[in-house]
Amino acid sequence: MTGPRTLFQKVWDAHVVTETTDGRTLLFVDRHLLHDGSFQPFQRLRDKGLPVAYPELCLATPDHYVSTHGRTIEILPEASAQRVLNDFARNTADFGVPTLKLGSGREGIVHIVGPELGFTLPGSLLVCGDSHTATHGALGALAFGIGASEVAHVQATQALWQLKPRTMRISVNNKLRAGVSAKDLALHIIASIGTAGAVGHVVEYAGIAIQALSVEQRCTLCNMTIEAGAKAGMIAPDETTYAYLEGRPYAPKGALWDQAVDYWRSLPTDAGAVFDKEVTLDGALVQTMVTWGTSPEQAIPISGRVPGLDTASDEEGRQGLAAAMRYMGLEAGQAMTDVAVDQVFIGSCTNARIEDLRDAAAVVRAIGGKARIPALVSPGSGSVKAEAEAEGLDRVFTDAGFRWGETGCSMCVGMNGDLVAAFKRCASTSNRNFAGRQGRDSRTHLVSPATAAATAMSGKLAGAPEVR
Repeated sequence: MTGPRTLFQKVWDAHVVTETTDGRTLLFVDRHLLHDGSFQPFQRLRDKGLPVAYPELCLATPDHYVSTHGRTIEILPEASAQRVLNDFARNTADFGVPTLKLGSGREGIVHIVGPELGFTLPGSLLVCGDSHTATHGALGALAFGIGASEVAHVQATQALWQLKPRTMRISVNNKLRAGVSAKDLALHIIASIGTAGAVGHVVEYAGIAIQALSVEQRCTLCNMTIEAGAKAGMIAPDETTYAYLEGRPYAPKGALWDQAVDYWRSLPTDAGAVFDKEVTLDGALVQTMVTWGTSPEQAIPISGRVPGLDTASDEEGRQGLAAAMRYMGLEAGQAMTDVAVDQVFIGSCTNARIEDLRDAAAVVRAIGGKARIPALVSPGSGSVKAEAEAEGLDRVFTDAGFRWGETGCSMCVGMNGDLVAAFKRCASTSNRNFAGRQGRDSRTHLVSPATAAATAMSGKLAGAPEVR
């Protein structure tokens, strides 16, 4: 392609192996992340007698099924989960895939360890058998989730057939206000464009508000891109990106680092490049957000009230609102800050990085006293856990009555026994509030770490005091 190109187009073009007349493109894959749910693809390789083509381009970590109560497999309440983790260890060993082993202190949620180890690099094409792989686009990678058959194909060939998606730019002008987080911004965007607003597109985030975000905050934003229906989310690499990556274990070293940075500087979207769709938002208008319903787009400022049925544009929309209210046990016009909550979860690939834990701990310190409801904090990786403990954040939480757990996906998806009971209400820093996501008939409110901490201390949905 000639002429000005977008960040996405540059990364896509650099990975094209071949194209077919029916529009399919074979792409080379630079990085492949695997987690403990990746057992089916290994069996497919065994059935065909195939090896993993480039194990050195893979990185595996247990995260979905691991317990937050300890690091042994036997501690898990379900035999099926124990079997999954045992199979994961056997598969990665048999196929020579580098693995962050359970109990090593280096394991963690796959979308947190990738960036923190420097395995995720600008300009790379990265895939994983998990929908929230979009997280890695925060560092300028083209990253997206793939299905089990595609995982097996990448393992066997290090390449993947894809149809080229369209492009979309979401520009957020003006900086976020003090106390407003990247999670709040993500929920604001999804509420603005809808859960189908970016279907078929790769989203590039741009603007003053985006440039001001740290890499960890950018990870939160890109993580939630899939909830707007997008294929992936991307942010152009800049000085913030380079400073974050330099010196990390998998990042280039010495002369290779200098060469890499020179290349990365060529990746940002060219002036005059055209996107298929453009959205512009004002960052100064973003408020502390909370979801009230069963979709991430059903999000409002925490100071707001459950919307009435008359806010829907058609009968189908009214029925959807009514169904969400029934499931969540809420009424139109009810103030969000009047909603009593049963428990709090701080964790997941969306919000379990060190900056997230610092934000939550700062709120706990500022409010003081004890949590009024059960609250679990699950750090996103062994490295995050160690850093938080070195800073004393674990003691801030435990002194206030929170449970300081081990790393893992935990209550985000509930595969490890961490669940929300039926008809109980949880304020969660995870990414999905679908019906039953955290347990059968559970009720989930998506919030930022600061809001989650304030809610734990209040017992009701609560905005955080300005402590940063």
